Amino acid sequence: MNRFIFFIFLVFATPVFAQDVPVGKSDEPLEITADESLEWHRTEKLFIAKKNAVATQGETNIAAQTLTAHYREDAKGDMEISKLTADDAVTITSNETTAHGQKAVYDLDSGLATMTGDNLKMVGPDQTVTAQDRFEYWINDNRLNAIGRAKVTRLEDTVEADKVSATFKESAEGERVLDAMEATGNVVITTPTEVVTGSHGIYHAETNIAELSGGVQIKRGPNILEGEKAQVNLNTNVSKMYGSAQTGGRVRGVFYPGSEEKPEVSN
Repeated sequence: MNRFIFFIFLVFATPVFAQDVPVGKSDEPLEITADESLEWHRTEKLFIAKKNAVATQGETNIAAQTLTAHYREDAKGDMEISKLTADDAVTITSNETTAHGQKAVYDLDSGLATMTGDNLKMVGPDQTVTAQDRFEYWINDNRLNAIGRAKVTRLEDTVEADKVSATFKESAEGERVLDAMEATGNVVITTPTEVVTGSHGIYHAETNIAELSGGVQIKRGPNILEGEKAQVNLNTNVSKMYGSAQTGGRVRGVFYPGSEEKPEVSN
């Protein structure tokens, strides 16, 4: 069981989602370019960039066929962007991560950036995330969600769930680091040697402990291990499988001699 939990640790500890604050919420200048036109609608207080439009701020840029930026003016007449919308063939790049979708909306007032489309994808240096519904970045909460049969792929290993979420916190050095990563709903973890299923999975970075719960089943070849909850302490490399109250706290394993070595487990 250690291999699949170690894979969870790798995915959770180095999430592809970790990006900078989206374009617009920064003291750095915002530059918008386009091939066709850049319109300034003073009455509606918005800018519209058309055809191969690109908005760049710091190390983050948003590319789309159309970019629309809504703004407001303070008492001094200074402009402040309140909402940025990207439509058609959207690509968001930040550091080494690129996100692809059909539409992206960043509402600065609510602190929510959302990307939707038929082929949602986030690509990082060593892993890829896809989702059927949407990507959400709740900036004020330091939380990122992939919703709708989200799938995280790292080399030959995958984690799939109805929703995958990552929360971050600031380290003592002032850097944004992972706090927790959670997979919810019909969780399926696949490695070259094992398939693990459950209803919920979570990794806590502070304790370095990963857990799966909700009818957990581990299949390794013909061998099967079942219980209500699985826990692995990555500091001690100790794996545990627990039963439920309905089964009197018992776990179940079916092993075929000579097929493979039994998974390491303690109860």
